[in-house]
Amino acid sequence: MATDRIEREIEIDAPVDVVWTVITEPEHINGWFTDTAEIEVREGAKGRLGWTEKARHRETFVNLKIERVEPPSLLAFRWNYPDDAEPSPSNAPLVEFTLEPRGDGTHLRIVESGLESVDRSDEAKESYFDEHSSGWSVIVERLRAYAAEQRSTVVG
Repeated sequence: MATDRIEREIEIDAPVDVVWTVITEPEHINGWFTDTAEIEVREGAKGRLGWTEKARHRETFVNLKIERVEPPSLLAFRWNYPDDAEPSPSNAPLVEFTLEPRGDGTHLRIVESGLESVDRSDEAKESYFDEHSSGWSVIVERLRAYAAEQRSTVVG
């Protein structure tokens, strides 16, 4: 059985305010993560992310709901739940971005958790874990490069 969480940690050559902007503003989210991002970063807000050109396996669209926002250090949301459902631990994993200043840069930790609590078959859970485990490895490297490029252009 797959584990319950996927964790990635990276150092980014950009200050926290730049990284915060890059992970919370749709035009920047589209630069490193998705092809479409409909999101308002406030607790309780719902949104939608889409992958078409950046999709690794297939075109994908997922719902999300912001759970916690503590600028510029924490962004948490539940995602990947059915269109007609309210997100909960039984249908939506939790993703947390935690940012910590490190000199002129940022230490970023991304955790996707609650994978075993989601009401899916064991096979679907394992497939999800495998796809997201490899996916987050690619995404954090894109984020690292994109945020560093934005260092001199983003005003936090």
